[in-house]
Amino acid sequence: MGAVELSLSRLRMLRELHRRGTVTAAAAALHYTASAVSQQLAQLERDVGGTLFERLGRRVQLTELGMVLAEHAEEILASVERAELAVEEAQQARSVRLTAGVWASVASGLLPDALASLAAEHPGIQVRTRELAPEETAGAVRDGALDFSFVIDYSGHPMSWDPALTREVVAVERLYAAVPAGTVPGATVTLGELADQPWILAGPRSHFGRAVRVACRRAGFDPATTHEVEEQFTALALVAAGLGVTLVSDLGLVQRPPGTDDAIDVVALTEPVMRTVSIAYRTRATRRPALHLVIAAVREAAAAKGLGAEASFGLPATDGAADPHGPRLPLP
Repeated sequence: MGAVELSLSRLRMLRELHRRGTVTAAAAALHYTASAVSQQLAQLERDVGGTLFERLGRRVQLTELGMVLAEHAEEILASVERAELAVEEAQQARSVRLTAGVWASVASGLLPDALASLAAEHPGIQVRTRELAPEETAGAVRDGALDFSFVIDYSGHPMSWDPALTREVVAVERLYAAVPAGTVPGATVTLGELADQPWILAGPRSHFGRAVRVACRRAGFDPATTHEVEEQFTALALVAAGLGVTLVSDLGLVQRPPGTDDAIDVVALTEPVMRTVSIAYRTRATRRPALHLVIAAVREAAAAKGLGAEASFGLPATDGAADPHGPRLPLP
């Protein structure tokens, strides 16, 4: 038998199959179709000349040969990443391409200014973006599909964290009540005073939807959700139509639908609900110079909008040597 030539992309597929247990889940993690992954795994079996996995109902179990190759795949892919970092350092990070996970309010509220500044000062660094749900971005970084991603953490509902990832806070936002004009007579409002209003919220599976519901329950009520929508732009359009109330972040206000200024009142909450916006990346990429130039550009863009992690609400920014979980905000 001749020397076996192994494809890195096929090794990534085998690694994800081992981690997730089904071809469908592996394909979703790598942003391929299930049929494409099946075909590439079949080719990998032909490459090595043996059976790598067997089906057990809906799930897949690696054979002994598959386990051996999967263990080596972890080492090989980690070595490839270390080599990429070493080359990048040797080139002093002046020519590199990074892929970022984003969500709507970050993409519209922070990225344009940050990437414009980055392009002017470091034109060799190219950032590509992929829009995902906020709950999915950290996992995509861990699995190698993204170089870094934006993640959020709410004051009353912190997200679980993966020790394989490092998180650096780039901005801190406050949440506000967005209500039909004239609904709230004062300059501030408590969540409890909105208990009898119809609510427009993201679904309970989303981190934002869960965080708002937790805040409302701490105020003594379960919000009666009449419209369940995921995007803040859509929620604000429904508020403008008089269909209910919602909470909106500083960056979410950037997405305010045109022509709705007179139809929506944005009211400060008496008991602040806040959230951090952080950039997450694989901990072993801590020494990656280009990544830290991107983080610095995003922090500058946030600070220019009054959302700086160090200035806005008295929270310290983290760095690669600090707590990888980032700061925990005080409960509202």
